[in-house]
Amino acid sequence: MIELGKETERVILVGVSLTEQEDTRKSLDELKELASTAGAETVGTVIQSRDQVHPGTYVGKGKIDEIKDLLWELNATGIICDDELSPVQMKNLQDELDTKVMDRTLVILDIFAGRASTSEGKIQVELAQLKYRQSRLTGFGTAMSRLGGGIGTRGPGEKKLEMDRRLIKSRIAQLNRELKDVKRHREVTREQRSRNHIPVAAIVGYTNAGKSTLLNTLTGADILAEDQLFATLDPTTRERKLPSGQEILLTDTVGFINKLPHHLIDAFRSTLEEAKFADLILHVVDAANEQMDQQMYTVYETLNNLGVTDKPVITVFNKQDRPGFDGMARDFRADAVVRISAKTGEGIQELLETIEAVLRQQKIFVENLYSYREAAKIQLIRKFGELKSEEYREDGIYVQAYVPVEIYENVKVSRGDS
Repeated sequence: MIELGKETERVILVGVSLTEQEDTRKSLDELKELASTAGAETVGTVIQSRDQVHPGTYVGKGKIDEIKDLLWELNATGIICDDELSPVQMKNLQDELDTKVMDRTLVILDIFAGRASTSEGKIQVELAQLKYRQSRLTGFGTAMSRLGGGIGTRGPGEKKLEMDRRLIKSRIAQLNRELKDVKRHREVTREQRSRNHIPVAAIVGYTNAGKSTLLNTLTGADILAEDQLFATLDPTTRERKLPSGQEILLTDTVGFINKLPHHLIDAFRSTLEEAKFADLILHVVDAANEQMDQQMYTVYETLNNLGVTDKPVITVFNKQDRPGFDGMARDFRADAVVRISAKTGEGIQELLETIEAVLRQQKIFVENLYSYREAAKIQLIRKFGELKSEEYREDGIYVQAYVPVEIYENVKVSRGDS
C-alpha cells in the first residue's frame, strides 16, 4: 500500500460525456480504481453531457456550482477529472472551487512514481512528471500549500515544484541524457540477443490483464503479480524452452490503459519499444472483464502509436478460471488465439505449442544429409531452430528442421560433403 500521508484523500470524480454516458461511466469506474490504487477514497461522481469539453473550466458553470455543493456535503478534499487538464483549466477550476484539482494523468503518474523500483524506471517517471508539471507550476503552488501530501506529490516532490522553469528545464535535460545512456544499453542488449539468434516474445496487454502472472507461470520469474492496476512497472526478461527444445526470451512490458498519458509514452518509449524489436507479440487479454473489447482496442492503438504494426500476434484470452470468462471471445487481428488461465496453468501447453507454430512461419525448412564432419551444424540447428527429425545413416546424418533466416547460411551442407 502506498503511503500518502496521515489522512486519506476524499475525492469526487468528474467526467465529460461527449458521446454515450455509459462509456463515460465505465471510464470513471476505471478512474475510481486508479484513485484507489493511488490511495484515495472516491466519495462521489459527476458527469456532464456536452458537445465539447469547456476550454476554460473543463465543465460548465452549472456543474461547477454542483461540485462546490458536493465538496461541502461530502467533506471531500479534492476532485479528479477524467481527462488531462490544460494549465488554464486546472488553474480556473482551483480558483472556482478552492480545492485541490487533479486529472487522470496526474493520478497515473503518481502511481508510477510509487511503483518504479529500478534506476531506469525512476528516471523515466521523474522525466514524465517534470514535463507534465513544467507548464503547471503556478497552478500547483496553491494546492500544494493547502494540502500536505497526497496524490501528485510523489516523485520529484514539492521541493522540485518550487524550482523556477530554468532549473526544471536543466533537470529535464539531465534526465534525457541519462535516458539516452539507458537506451544505448538496451540497444547493446538487443544486439547481443540478435547475435544469439534467440527469438524474443514481448508480453503486452491492458493493465491487470495477467501479464506478470503469465511470465511467472512460464518461467518461474517470481515477479510481483497482484490483482491491481500497474502492479509491476519495470520490464523483466526471462528464458523459456519450447516443447521442441528451442529457447525463447519472454519480456514483460508496462501495462497499457485508456488515455495513457503521452508524457509516459514519451518517457517510457525505450521500454515500450521492447515490443517493436520483438519477434512475436503475446497480447494478454482479461477475458473475464466486461470491458474486454475496449481494452483490446486500446492495446492495439498504443502498439500502432509505437510503430508496432508488422509483428505476428498471439492473443491470449486469460482468466478462464474466473466467473464471467468469455469462452467465445475472438480477435480477428491476431495470427492465433489461445485461451488460458495463467493462475492455474490451464492452456499453457497449448500456448507454448502455438508460440512454436507461429515462430515456425518465420523460419526456413531444411532437409539435408550432413556428413559426420558437419555434426556441429546440427547442434546449431538444435540450439536456435526446431529439429523435427534426425536419422543416423552410413553416409551421414539426415535432418529435417526449421531454422531462423539468420543462421540459414551457417547450416547449409558444404559442397564437398553434399
